[in-house]
Amino acid sequence: MNTYPLLLILHLLAAFVFVGTVTFEVLFLEPVHRRLPPDVRRALGGQLGPRVRSVVPWAVLVLYLAGLGLAWQYRGALASPASSSFGILLTLKIALALSVLAHVVTALVQARRKRLTGELQRRLHISVFCHMVAIVVLAKAMFYLAW
Repeated sequence: MNTYPLLLILHLLAAFVFVGTVTFEVLFLEPVHRRLPPDVRRALGGQLGPRVRSVVPWAVLVLYLAGLGLAWQYRGALASPASSSFGILLTLKIALALSVLAHVVTALVQARRKRLTGELQRRLHISVFCHMVAIVVLAKAMFYLAW
């Protein structure tokens, strides 16, 4: 049985949730959040935070597990990534995805240590957002760019 279509759909749906959440936070929530009164910010965070923390980790888990399954399908290209434009772009995409994972782990560790400041969280969000824009572009470029 060919699992590629199922892995691809799972990967895309999980990316939709994760990328959508980060995009919403960076482009809409954070700019508006700063202009809200403190009591409204607390209420919003109290309602939105637990929901995000209950959904996004599962999306990230599915995203990375499906990504591993998809990468396995391209193990030939990954064995010598410099030999094709596809291999180079896929390797870049994987490197960015690993960097996003490092960002997530950093945020979790800092939050657990009670050292995740608003400024650090904002910077991590912007960095992850930029990484994910590049990942989405690379995901398409892998199949359409060749040199």
